[in-house]
Amino acid sequence: MLELARVTLGPLQSRVRLHEGYIDTAPSGPFDGATSLLTLHFLERSARLETLKAMHSRLKEGAPIVVVHHSFPTDGTNRDKWLKRNVVFATASGMPRAQAQNIMTLRDHLPVLSPQQDAELLEEAGFTDVEQFYSAFTFKGWVAYRRR
Repeated sequence: MLELARVTLGPLQSRVRLHEGYIDTAPSGPFDGATSLLTLHFLERSARLETLKAMHSRLKEGAPIVVVHHSFPTDGTNRDKWLKRNVVFATASGMPRAQAQNIMTLRDHLPVLSPQQDAELLEEAGFTDVEQFYSAFTFKGWVAYRRR
């Protein structure tokens, strides 16, 4: 992923510092902003909260954070409905049906939270003005700001 970021940045790479690792190995900052793309859904709630708190502590006051990951209702009926919708979309987009069916295994392998729970975690970690800005089937995205 970092190599793809380098290539994508091209001549702007000199303006960016890329870091590989977990939050506890990240520099202390303070940083102008942070992103977490497609990672938080792998973490149990407590580890997710600690990660968000650690990101909060590394940001300048008022700095934004953008997070995007799987987030959908976690009760059985609604959870499966959202996953099935994602399977249908993936199949209609050209993904082989057998491969698309693997989406259903997310319910068994990821500690997914509901969108409301994800927003509440951001607030619990100290972020304010939490706003969902992105939704594409099971993927959701939020922007929030470090409390001043």
